[in-house]
Amino acid sequence: MLKEFKEFAMKGNVVDLAVAVIIGGAFSLIVKSLVDDIIMPIVGYIFGGMDFSNYFLPLSDKVTATTLAEAKKQGAVLAYGNFITVTVNFIIIAFVIFLLVKGLNSLRRKEEEKPAEPPAPPREEQLLEEIRDLLAKKS
Repeated sequence: MLKEFKEFAMKGNVVDLAVAVIIGGAFSLIVKSLVDDIIMPIVGYIFGGMDFSNYFLPLSDKVTATTLAEAKKQGAVLAYGNFITVTVNFIIIAFVIFLLVKGLNSLRRKEEEKPAEPPAPPREEQLLEEIRDLLAKKS
């Protein structure tokens, strides 16, 4: 059973998937930083200083805080500002992946469009052509 598991784990698809998950996690951190540190502050500036991370609706009368972190300590809140941020993250990630796939597909199409070189003629045919050329020179 250990041998079967080793064969399964070392197949190309499993290893490729593991690499993709690791790279995806790292890429997700980059996109999260892009959205949190660059895009959302610009959006907040454009819309008059909005900070989406602190947008929430209290679901309890006990919640009186003005920041999301404090409000969560006081009771249940609906943190729709985080949802907006995560949605923007998703849209950016999906768009970047779309651009990558589109680029890869165009590269594949270019490779497919290149005409393949015709195969070399068989050795016998080459010899016959050489004989023909030699006979043409003699006459």
